[in-house]
Amino acid sequence: MGQQLKDVRRARASIALVFAVHGAVTGTFVTRIPWIQDHLDLSPGRLGLALVLPAVGASLAMPLAGRVVHRYGARAAVRGLLTLWCLSLAVPALSPDLPALCLALFLYGATAGMADVAMNAQGVEVEERLGRSIMSGLHGMWSLGGLVASAFGVLAAHRHTDARLEFAITALVLAALAQPVCAGLLDVRPRTGEQAPPRFALPPRAALTIGLVGFCAVFAEGASMDWSGVYLRDVTGSSAGTAAACYSAFAGTMAAARLAGDAVIRRLGPVRTVRLGGALAAAGGLLVVLARTPYLAIPGFGLIGIGIAVVVPLAFAAAGRAGGNPSQAIAGVATITYTSGLVAPAIVGGIAQASSLTVSFAVVTALCAALVASAPALRQRPAAEPEPAADLQRAG
Repeated sequence: MGQQLKDVRRARASIALVFAVHGAVTGTFVTRIPWIQDHLDLSPGRLGLALVLPAVGASLAMPLAGRVVHRYGARAAVRGLLTLWCLSLAVPALSPDLPALCLALFLYGATAGMADVAMNAQGVEVEERLGRSIMSGLHGMWSLGGLVASAFGVLAAHRHTDARLEFAITALVLAALAQPVCAGLLDVRPRTGEQAPPRFALPPRAALTIGLVGFCAVFAEGASMDWSGVYLRDVTGSSAGTAAACYSAFAGTMAAARLAGDAVIRRLGPVRTVRLGGALAAAGGLLVVLARTPYLAIPGFGLIGIGIAVVVPLAFAAAGRAGGNPSQAIAGVATITYTSGLVAPAIVGGIAQASSLTVSFAVVTALCAALVASAPALRQRPAAEPEPAADLQRAG
């Protein structure tokens, strides 16, 4: 028993570092998007088209992750997929034209999505064995990894470093880090006689209900990330610097709330936590809608970040406990949430074009309020007792 607990604690540290490495890839890439735009002389519209491809690739590839985990085991699957994700960072900067960039970003998104599913399934397994909430903190580590990597990216951009060189070095360093980081993961194997999940399948019914909760949160996240600066500039008349600071407030509060979220979840439980978060996010959205000065809008976006921070980690955890194949259920929820992030900026822009940004964020506020009513979908359910044969297939 003592060795098993030691192995689980080691896995807890390992999976936290896995999330940080995964986030670091994203943080590195986003800081050099302007370099890619300038290097290929892309218009905003062409760049926007290319930046849709990672979400498309992730959504299409995520269902395959469960099959990879089933075939190779959890530890090898996370290690292999995380390594591919790190190495894929080097490809977009090497693209000679827009079609090549679109293909590179599709593959970049596909490896990101599969690694995302595999590492979240591992996180759910560790959480189950520890018997306490850790998923919010893991996603906080993802945010932290992205923030640290983005700082290096900003420094590289300031020094006018060629992104091809930066991405290549960073990709190799992160891929090398992935090897020892993954060594402590739990090597979860399929139960004897358990069939491999299909290559492509509709999300299970339980995942659909849980995914809709995540959809609301990710919609608010995508809308706030992409439109908060524009909202401050166009609606409140703020300066460019203040508008940029608004995103920092949103991202910072979200990262802090995720890192602190597990303590709240252990005290209140997932349903009450999401209800409280939904109420805070709705209050923040209302503040944004009513704001006519930056000094009201920025705290409003900050409240949205706090309120939605733990919803996606809890949605993944609920999917992993929903029964059946955890990787397949998590892939279903992840596909729904990625789709939400894909469509949110476009829907906000369409509503703004038809009426105003204020009306767009009234819709965002309504979706935040919907979290209060939909929170019971994340209620903890007792995990099914594994068959005796399954225990023999699980190596810590």
